[in-house]
Amino acid sequence: MPEMTVTVRWPDGRVADCYSPSLVMHDHLQPGTSYRVDDFTQRSTKALGEASERVRARYGFYCTASAASLERIQLTASGFAPTDLVDVLDMQPPLPPVSKESS
Repeated sequence: MPEMTVTVRWPDGRVADCYSPSLVMHDHLQPGTSYRVDDFTQRSTKALGEASERVRARYGFYCTASAASLERIQLTASGFAPTDLVDVLDMQPPLPPVSKESS
C-alpha cells in the first residue's frame, strides 16, 4: 500500500508534514490550494479515516501513524480560528498522470 506525505503551511507560517498510509489524501486535498482550518480539518479527518480503514481491511488492524497524524492536525488546528487558512504546499508522491487513450 503506497504511503504519502502532505506538506502544509499553517496560518502562523509553520510548515509541517502530515503522513498518510494511503494515497487517498489526493481524493480530499489539492496541492497549491488553501483551505479554511475547519475545512482542512474535516477533509483530513475523513481522508485519514479512510486511509486507516484501508490498512485495517488489508492487514487486520488500524494504522496508528494515521491516527497520530490526525491527532497532530486537530491539535494544531485548535490553535487557530476556523476561518484562518491552511496552505497545502505539496503532496508526495503525486498522483500518476492520467493516460489518454487515442480514439
